[in-house]
Amino acid sequence: MAVKLTLLVALIYGAMLAYLGAAVALACEWRKPGKRLCVLGFALALGAFLLRWHTVRHVPLQNLFEVFLCLGMLCYPLSAFCERFLGVRLGAADALVGLVVLFPAGFVFSAQPRGLPPALQTWLFAPHVGAYMLAYVVLFKAGIQAGRALFGGMRAAEGRRVSHEEATYRLVRMGLPLLTLGLVLGAVWGKAAWGDYWHWDPKELWGLATWLVYVAYLQVREVFGTRHGRLNSLIALGGVAVIGITLLWANLGRLFAGLHSYAM
Repeated sequence: MAVKLTLLVALIYGAMLAYLGAAVALACEWRKPGKRLCVLGFALALGAFLLRWHTVRHVPLQNLFEVFLCLGMLCYPLSAFCERFLGVRLGAADALVGLVVLFPAGFVFSAQPRGLPPALQTWLFAPHVGAYMLAYVVLFKAGIQAGRALFGGMRAAEGRRVSHEEATYRLVRMGLPLLTLGLVLGAVWGKAAWGDYWHWDPKELWGLATWLVYVAYLQVREVFGTRHGRLNSLIALGGVAVIGITLLWANLGRLFAGLHSYAM
């Protein structure tokens, strides 16, 4: 796990430390320092993302190093958006998500710049992957709220605008259209690049499985409301697990290589 310290890596480490400090501050209910540290973490991660973009000369979403860097960069702005427009309060766990998703970029995956393969040299590259990145961050947040609803009860905590169960519902409603957009753009891209809309590729299959889990969540929530709140939460947490499989197992292609196995 030896890492050569460069400006890019230093920015990632700085962002991780800022998110860690934000998590501690928010856990102690020091709201202003916590939010300021979140902003600092975002600024450092954004700086790393833009530096990477300048270095590789394309939108840095090609491999898992760049994907996790992008996820870390998106954590705070999406959390701030959800707090402002969905009533889902920014908390310590949200800052910890920023720390956790930056960890693979800082310590696991190689930061060695790579050229863009011919299959990725299309205008669909950034919107397709970007839609998934936005969806994943929002649905990670939904998973946090689902966990709180499952283990901490359904009622709203003091100072919160909505209950954890309601927050999960609002976040999934925001995340599913983004997942759908990513899936549709991927199908259009597949037709242009490989001659068909669907190839039964492991990444395609797990992407579809993710989408179906969240469709099932919304269907159960629509039919039963909050009467089966624990079931709702379990489905939302299952969706996060499937996202993890899609991001790592399907991308790495260790067992079943596919058309997306270049994304390492």
